[in-house]
Amino acid sequence: MFSLKSSRRTAARTVAVALAGAACAAMMTGSAEAIVNGRDSTQRYPFMVSIPVTGVGDPTFKGVCGGALIDSQWVLTAAHCVDPGLVTLDGTVRIGSEWKSSGGTICSVAKTVSHPGYRNGEGTSFNRNDVALIRLNRPVAEKPIRIADKPGRPGTPTRLLGFGRTDDTPDTPWVFPDRLQELDTRRGAVSECAPGYADSTLLCTISQVPKAMACNGDSGSPQLQRDPKGRWELTGVTSGPGAPGVRCSEGPGLYTSAPAYAGWIHEVIGRNG
Repeated sequence: MFSLKSSRRTAARTVAVALAGAACAAMMTGSAEAIVNGRDSTQRYPFMVSIPVTGVGDPTFKGVCGGALIDSQWVLTAAHCVDPGLVTLDGTVRIGSEWKSSGGTICSVAKTVSHPGYRNGEGTSFNRNDVALIRLNRPVAEKPIRIADKPGRPGTPTRLLGFGRTDDTPDTPWVFPDRLQELDTRRGAVSECAPGYADSTLLCTISQVPKAMACNGDSGSPQLQRDPKGRWELTGVTSGPGAPGVRCSEGPGLYTSAPAYAGWIHEVIGRNG
């Protein structure tokens, strides 16, 4: 779960929402290039989705969440990215562009479905069942990404994508990149996140780059791994920090396991197709 604070003031209530990758009420520290300390995207990711949101309680805040196109008309994201108590969706999404505000395909949001067991951590813990689906108003031509059959074992190389905050220095205005960012990571062992944070549905994620991790604005964005043929497949959904109070650049990150919810995902798509 990621904190949503205005760059001008702190909302009366800490809004743990649609914007993150490794920080909570304590915000993050350190300077960086992107994701925090990521890099500009090195290839096309036609399944990448940008989801504009407005903060509840602070309508002056305009931010983003991420998502992954998993079907021609469905996007997988984090439940806290569509939680009406935390954010208001702007009503459209952009699919398949390496740029946050141009290119790709723009579609309207026809429907959102959050996991019935979703619970927001409210800034003190991790989100539970933090997964949701967005139905687009029409099918798109971009190629969806396949959900992995299972996450790789601890140590498996992965990659994070996102349009999130690039600098986690405390008490400074948030800066979001125009260009999609990527970061090479690995699946961590359960013991590398805080006790109780990682399990069969939550993936502990460790950066392969010093002082780097997803951050505010990366929530809902995909974590990828290679299949046996070297193609990207979806393994995780950005949910929040892997330990209480850590800053983005300190890591670890916590990801909802997409394979763990594949049954629910297919059920929802089949019921609402």
